[in-house]
Amino acid sequence: MTQETIQLGLKENWRQFVLLVIINAFVGGMIGLERTIFPEFAATEFGVASKTAILSFIIAFGITKAVSNYFAGKLANRMGRKNLLLAGWIIALPIPFILMNASNWNWVIFANLLLGINQGLAWSSTVVMKIDLVGEKNRGLAMGLNEFSGYFAVGVVAFLSGFIADRYGITPYPFYLGIVISVLGLIMTLFWIKDTKHFVHKENASSTKGELDNVFAETTFRDKTLSSVTQAGLVNNLNDGMIWGLLPILLLSFNYSTENIGIIAAIYPTVWGLGQLFTGRMSDIYSKKAMLFWGMLLQGIAILVIPFTSSFFFLASLSAILGAGTALVYPTFLSTIAQATSPNQRAESIGTFRLWRDLGYAIGAVISGVTADLFGVTYAIILIGILTILSSVIIKLRMPRL
Repeated sequence: MTQETIQLGLKENWRQFVLLVIINAFVGGMIGLERTIFPEFAATEFGVASKTAILSFIIAFGITKAVSNYFAGKLANRMGRKNLLLAGWIIALPIPFILMNASNWNWVIFANLLLGINQGLAWSSTVVMKIDLVGEKNRGLAMGLNEFSGYFAVGVVAFLSGFIADRYGITPYPFYLGIVISVLGLIMTLFWIKDTKHFVHKENASSTKGELDNVFAETTFRDKTLSSVTQAGLVNNLNDGMIWGLLPILLLSFNYSTENIGIIAAIYPTVWGLGQLFTGRMSDIYSKKAMLFWGMLLQGIAILVIPFTSSFFFLASLSAILGAGTALVYPTFLSTIAQATSPNQRAESIGTFRLWRDLGYAIGAVISGVTADLFGVTYAIILIGILTILSSVIIKLRMPRL
């Protein structure tokens, strides 16, 4: 493939794009395995009752995913996107087997360390490859489709794992899904995915975007646009880590069945995923700053209300509102980063953003776990809701209009 024959655009590269969408659905499915059943898995299989201890698997996952994101961004140009994606799937293969045969909680933590690396390498690779393919015009749409496929799959597999666990037991049957997902992801990547480095060279030749002096520092705190997006990404995953760990615990305290917990837990990522089919394209047209502000504000309000109702209908509605708020921000984060950086530095800036964003999982798990153990689950959820609203205020006051 030569520079002359390369064409940027979604329509021009739709075959590779569709394959990457499918593969990212498999990546999301690996997280969905744990989304519903893990608090009960911890309590019934290993006798782990402390909220902080239960959330330790999210801490392990968040830290390794964050670090893997950063190195995926640093290594994308050097190793190639496809090689990083392959490495992510190879690391995923043993995860369901470890979970099925874990003899103590430390094995579960180890499996989530591997899951974090898998997600960091695989999801980061598919994000960057899609941006490479489509060029500037359809970045938001590309990210909407990417994040839709991943988080819709989180919701679907979260529901399936809860359904299977309710009928056949908490282990091993739900984890069989993970074997199928990881094998299919590896095979598709190996035989059908092509690297996209030539597309980066093509776009860079015509780009007028200046390069950052220090990508890490600018993305983290110096650049008003990049740092505003980064703090919001961290808080978004901070509240997602809390929902992942504490929502099933709260619902168990309301005597909900595993199946009903699965439905409520699945609504949030499903609406989040489906919504991004629309919000991704919206971020190509409407104000990115406004979408980020309203998305974070909606999340914060929904989270604050959760502890004050035990009604299935209202909890399901709040889960949907939370998903809608997250849908507004998730593809917008990535398309904003891509717009604000040069093609050569895009992967590293996205990697830095995703480092901080996914550290939010670990920070959220620690804050919500410790608060829940000291003061109760209700106070932990309220605290996370307040932090999410404060994040929306930072976007409103600090971020330039885009």
